[in-house]
Amino acid sequence: MEHSKQTTGGARPVRRVVIAGGGTAGWMAAACISKVLGKRLDIKLIESDEIGTVGVGEATIPTLVHFHKLLEINEQEFMAATKATFKLGISFEGWRNVKEDYIHSFGMTGTDHWTAGFQHFWHKGRERGLAGDYGDYCLELRAAQEKRFAHLPRDGMNYAYHLDATAYARFLRQFSERHGVQRIEGKIVDVTTSALTGHIRSITLDSGADIEGDLFIDCTGFRALLIGQAMKVDYEDWSQWLFNDSAAAVQTMSVGEAVPYTRSIAHGFGWQWRIPLQHRVGNGIVFSSRYAGEEQAIQALMDNVEGEALMKPRVIKFTPGQRRQVWKGNCLAIGLASGFLEPIESTSIHLIQRSIVRLMQMFPSDGISQSDVDEYNKQAWTEIEHIRDFIILHYHVTNRGDTPYWRDARNMDVPASLRHKIDLFRETGRVFRISNELFAENSWIQVMLGQGVMPASHHQAADLMGDIELSQFLGSIKGSIDKTVSQLPSHQQYVERYCKSPM
Repeated sequence: MEHSKQTTGGARPVRRVVIAGGGTAGWMAAACISKVLGKRLDIKLIESDEIGTVGVGEATIPTLVHFHKLLEINEQEFMAATKATFKLGISFEGWRNVKEDYIHSFGMTGTDHWTAGFQHFWHKGRERGLAGDYGDYCLELRAAQEKRFAHLPRDGMNYAYHLDATAYARFLRQFSERHGVQRIEGKIVDVTTSALTGHIRSITLDSGADIEGDLFIDCTGFRALLIGQAMKVDYEDWSQWLFNDSAAAVQTMSVGEAVPYTRSIAHGFGWQWRIPLQHRVGNGIVFSSRYAGEEQAIQALMDNVEGEALMKPRVIKFTPGQRRQVWKGNCLAIGLASGFLEPIESTSIHLIQRSIVRLMQMFPSDGISQSDVDEYNKQAWTEIEHIRDFIILHYHVTNRGDTPYWRDARNMDVPASLRHKIDLFRETGRVFRISNELFAENSWIQVMLGQGVMPASHHQAADLMGDIELSQFLGSIKGSIDKTVSQLPSHQQYVERYCKSPM
């Protein structure tokens, strides 16, 4: 598609929604829009069986549980259909230093006081020799270590999923079609825009069909056929902070029980993921082409997988960053078309979900308002900047210096917003969550402690407790968690009982 034709036209109420592209992003958008507004809208999704999807976003975070509740999706049906397992966090292996590991888990750690977070009381306990590891006071982390899982009363266990991304798109397609979405097979060969408004008027397919619409959602992946090529929205490159620009993925047979966490294994030039599903394991290596070639990275990956490979490794190239606008005119980009942050914290599907929920909150039924577009873009930009900073943290705060990759990451200049958070925690032990920020205080604390940052001080409220009181406070939390974890079944047993896939 070298150019876009232009025609004239005006603004209009949104009644026809055209989703360009399928995959996880396209079918999540179709599912949500059709479930909520399907009776009022004409919704079409264009995808081609000949164009593959990236399809490696197989690890999620707990927000997807809430998304499914909004759509009234049955969890057992979804998990069986996508051969899913449960996820309680991520095991970061070799990130702080070679052969030093930690877990970033979901949920809360300990009990906060209104003046100070639990980490201050834990820090005081460590000084006095009264406290164990920070993770000893987090239920989800301890359950992950013991490879146990169960649903608890009153949503007492925070969890997410490992899932087959291709099967998930198929599951959502069936859901969407039941709610009136029309799927159109075809490749996009042209986009017609209005000379008067600059809005997209129609999409032309290789069959010659013109698909008209009022709102176009770009889910065409890295190609960004609508937001990038037709609407000419620039892309901001974040490679100065996020060195990785390549990934190689491969699937292997399962050779053991599925664990309830994602494994993130650091290498000298990147990191490797291992995601256990019911029927197989998803593997991949994320790396920087400045520090390693494709063959070297693939060899490192294949040397560190378990089980027979089910496919040849495939390489994906990307540029970390974000579109300067994710909504322009009547075109909204969702998923890879809008930007990409590597999957280290499993945020890809979350960002798709947030984009869709934000659209539903601002849905332009009576016509597209520039103030809505501006607010949407502002929120999207702020949100991904917060996530970007959290991801940079993993590379910058490390004791590793064994390779040029890690030395350069440790010595790079980081965004001022991240520098402030690191300095604040290192000096005072304090972490403050910004409004609408995805990662809460506990996530920042777990990763900063895990990567080797120990606060120099703690809040004086912790000093008001004597040794006996502090020991009892910490001991009661740990004891309660230990008791709960000991009563949980193994994760493998629970999955087989609750949502076993027919394979």
